[in-house]
Amino acid sequence: MTRRLPREPLIAIIGATGTGKSQLAVELATRFSGEVINGDAMRLYAGLPIITNKTTIEEQKGIPHHLLGCIGLQEPTWVVGTFVNKALKVIEEIRGRGKLPILVGGTHFYTQSLLFRDGLTGQDGRGGGLEEGIDLGAEHVDLPLLQQPTETMLAELKKVDPVMAERWHPRDRRKIRRSLEIYLKTGRTAAEVYAEQRRHSNGKSAASTPDEGNGADSNEQSMRFPTLLLWVHAEQSLLRERLNVRVEKMLEAGLLEEVRTLNAYADAEAAADRPVDETRGIWVSIGYKEVKDYVHALQSGETSEKKLQYLKQNCTGKTKDSTRQYAKRQVRWIRSKLINSLPSSNNLYLLDGSDASTFDTAVIDPAVELTSSFLTAQPMPDPSSLSSAAAELLQPARLHYDSSVPAPERWTKQHCEVCDVTCAVESQWWQHMGSKSHKKAVSKSRQRHEETHSSIVIGDKPVAGDGVREGEKAV
Repeated sequence: MTRRLPREPLIAIIGATGTGKSQLAVELATRFSGEVINGDAMRLYAGLPIITNKTTIEEQKGIPHHLLGCIGLQEPTWVVGTFVNKALKVIEEIRGRGKLPILVGGTHFYTQSLLFRDGLTGQDGRGGGLEEGIDLGAEHVDLPLLQQPTETMLAELKKVDPVMAERWHPRDRRKIRRSLEIYLKTGRTAAEVYAEQRRHSNGKSAASTPDEGNGADSNEQSMRFPTLLLWVHAEQSLLRERLNVRVEKMLEAGLLEEVRTLNAYADAEAAADRPVDETRGIWVSIGYKEVKDYVHALQSGETSEKKLQYLKQNCTGKTKDSTRQYAKRQVRWIRSKLINSLPSSNNLYLLDGSDASTFDTAVIDPAVELTSSFLTAQPMPDPSSLSSAAAELLQPARLHYDSSVPAPERWTKQHCEVCDVTCAVESQWWQHMGSKSHKKAVSKSRQRHEETHSSIVIGDKPVAGDGVREGEKAV
């Protein structure tokens, strides 16, 4: 089928941390008169270039970068809705200047919510979506509240999303955690998210006009813009070594000084009776929480050299571990969430940058060719044909959402007083109510009730239920 020139095109670059996304964005912006939009939650914060791993002025090569270093330390990380609104405004301004918007997504649930009109499309309400991934510990952010005891999380969920709190069994940690995570990440309740997902699913069957630049599949109406997605990938073992080296360089470049700056800010706020919430925002960034104890020990001047050496090795190891885990979460998000949300005729291409020495020929050159073909409506290659890694990894890791599953927010947990059993799923409740054990328990309870009310013993004489001794007549 002949492609048409995409109207209001968008280039989105995704992939794990450390793969070269920012470098590719600058190269494409240079060649195609573009401007870069940051999609990484931690890079929103002003200052702290090492912890947030910001693109330096030199690396930007004069290309305008947006949503970079635009919020203060005291501010929480933007929820999805805030990011999408800000990004859409920036995209409109870039196009108004006749430039090409290029999104660099580090925090992929930001990216996905911007790409789709309904924001959270492609994630189901029974456990396989945003609420599960959001492994979205945050994508780039860990949420210590989600590591608290189940009772603590449930109490918090009752405050922010009482509908879902009533829905789940009080000991079902996994589901309670997911619902709370949705709220912390998006600023919206899980019930709202589920309802939106179902509206999207029901709307897919309606007739629609193909989206310009993306082909003829009716699912493409879910996309905001004709979009070319470029996934910069690196093989896991090679990326692991690359990330380990990056952590070492962060320590050499002044990571400890940035942690001292954050500690000083937190101490000042605490002294002013404005304690910072270290469960959110910049305070859960990789590099701060792992290193802060070591910095405190250095500043105290009371820690032995042997202990300091141990703390340094420990914090370095933790930072490396957290960075690697973050990279894995990013890839898992793409494969299990983003790919499943895309239409069958999608424009997602994987560029294998495993060998950093061949980045220009393996990543930049094919990206330039793909972008040129996309913008000029030339034939596009089959995404899986670019490499063996593309053929393997572009296969969805999870099946699409089944819209026949009853909406979870429409059912609240039920408690059987007789059996002391709580059911969080409607089918389980009716299964319990019809079970032999329940019927037997109900029968025994009824017998006890009847015995209690039909015969009361006074001394050694049984008394009828109306209080008259056996053999006597009521007056």
